[in-house]
Amino acid sequence: MEKITFLNPEFFWLFLLIPLAIIWLVYKRNHQSATLKMSSIEGFKGSTSFLARMKPFLNVLRLLALSSLIVAMVRPRTVDISNKTKTTKGIDIVMAVDVSGSMLAKDLKPNRMEALKRVAADFVDERPNDRIGLVVYASEAYTKTPVTSDKAVIQEAIKSIKYDNVLQDGTGIGMGLATAVNRLKDSKAKSKVIILLTDGVNNAGFIEPETASDIAKQYGIKVYTIGLGTNGMALSPYAIAPNGELMFQMMKVEIDEQLMKSIAKKTDGRYFRATSNSKLAEIYAEINKLETTEIEELKFYDYDEKYRAFVWFAGLLLLAEIGLRNTVYRSFI
Repeated sequence: MEKITFLNPEFFWLFLLIPLAIIWLVYKRNHQSATLKMSSIEGFKGSTSFLARMKPFLNVLRLLALSSLIVAMVRPRTVDISNKTKTTKGIDIVMAVDVSGSMLAKDLKPNRMEALKRVAADFVDERPNDRIGLVVYASEAYTKTPVTSDKAVIQEAIKSIKYDNVLQDGTGIGMGLATAVNRLKDSKAKSKVIILLTDGVNNAGFIEPETASDIAKQYGIKVYTIGLGTNGMALSPYAIAPNGELMFQMMKVEIDEQLMKSIAKKTDGRYFRATSNSKLAEIYAEINKLETTEIEELKFYDYDEKYRAFVWFAGLLLLAEIGLRNTVYRSFI
């Protein structure tokens, strides 16, 4: 059932006049009737006719008409509200993810790569109005998904991230950053952002990270950098066994934090260090808050006025009263 609203609810106070109107009609009726004083009325006793008994009903018609007019003045109506959202300042985001072998280290559960995939998927869900792309890199880099608003494509790309030796092992931070910049340089979005994640030091690729960050700055791209890995030692892969399985041992975690801080500072971004699953989730939540998209919500109101029926009803009642007074009850005193 549609919700009924009232445009002028203050007119409900007029219903306080109804009791006064009843008192006035009773008073008027008593003083309008002719009286005759007699010592006895025994000779005039008789049954009152049906029409005489129904005459007070004319006042009921008038009171109902008055009540109906008050309701009409209140302006009852139903409203159908439709919403339309419009992104006024969209953001294009590229996530550049390190997929080198060290991302299989188990200091995050079940490992760094799987922990990142879960958090990145949640991050995408929190950005329904933005376009997002995905770049993966090791010693080389490639675009796994160009910038798109199709979140299903992005989620599928994140889910398929894995270490499979397609890229030569190593960490080419400059390659990953440059590839991400290339995805955003022609973007017309109001804001362009790269989230660059690594768990190591730059030791591969032919593009220096400093050069890539200079290019990002030139195109007005903000870079948030994340160093992923615990402090100290972590159970990390170091070789492949004859049966093809990875072999793990405790190894020192090395992240070039100075480089990551430099990239972030140069591009007006921020550097974060993720040492656990919860910390990684907190970092992506913080970036989500820092990069907000302005949304304009438009509401359309379709009103269906209901007062006309009450006006017609009041009019019919008044016509009925006037008609009866001037026809059936015309001869009554």
